[in-house]
Amino acid sequence: MGRNFQMDPPDWRVWHPSPTRPAFTPPPGAVDAHCHVFGPGDEFPFAPERKYTPCDASKDQLSSLRDHLGFSRNVIVQATCHGADNRALVDALKAANGRAKGVATVKRDVTDADLAALDAAGVKGVRFNFVKRLVNTLPFDDLRTIAERIKPLGWHIVIYFEADDLPDLYDFIVALPTDVVVDHMGRPDVTKPVDGAEFALFLKLMDEHENFWSKVSCPERLSRSGPTEYADVVPFARSVVEAFPDRVLWGTDWPHPNLNTHTPDDGKLVDFIPKIAVTPELQRKLLVDNPMRLYWPEELKPTETR
Repeated sequence: MGRNFQMDPPDWRVWHPSPTRPAFTPPPGAVDAHCHVFGPGDEFPFAPERKYTPCDASKDQLSSLRDHLGFSRNVIVQATCHGADNRALVDALKAANGRAKGVATVKRDVTDADLAALDAAGVKGVRFNFVKRLVNTLPFDDLRTIAERIKPLGWHIVIYFEADDLPDLYDFIVALPTDVVVDHMGRPDVTKPVDGAEFALFLKLMDEHENFWSKVSCPERLSRSGPTEYADVVPFARSVVEAFPDRVLWGTDWPHPNLNTHTPDDGKLVDFIPKIAVTPELQRKLLVDNPMRLYWPEELKPTETR
């Protein structure tokens, strides 16, 4: 940790210092579409209003992990502990030399110049976080204003919520005017049936709104059966991958903030992929085709952007 910040609480786990090399080899061009950089706090201070202080997790450590796991690119998501100060994110994007894109956090009063600078750095979306233990959620009116501000840039919106919040959020999120990416399948309760009413509402959301995408990530957060198989998450993630193969993404969630149950081995998380995307075609869509279409459309041929 930096001199000015200490992780809290003390029983949280830090990222794995020596993850295994995955048995599964990602296809060429694979993208880790959900990861973070934290600080370092001495260089990029954490937000005064944050609800947690993480461990430092630098851009260099992230790029080293990317190469170790066999991935080509990253999508770096602004962490709530940095609030709307996107300096650490922008620094990481600029250092990646085109191998990373970003999802920022902005406020209603963000200037056009600030949005243009984020766009030039490689930001492709903004995140709306509705998880109350992590952030004080902005009012819907502010979020609508932000959505309209970022729409002309061709950005999308990433939303983070828990399954029991979806009924209250449903009407608001389906009215958003951009593509929308749901983090971690809306955090389903995997102790409930995969064909139960709660998860059915999330599948309905995906089925009836073709501008919605889902990350099938974070088994380490969702599982009750635990590492390294995370077997209870498999039916949920596989059902989403197979029902919506062109609108799913995957990411490590490195460096796994706010966990105290175990230290995830990122190599084992990569080995989770063939359990939920069981064919080479599904794996290629999940790890290459879909994230490239959303984050690097300028590199695709016209026939590939559909």
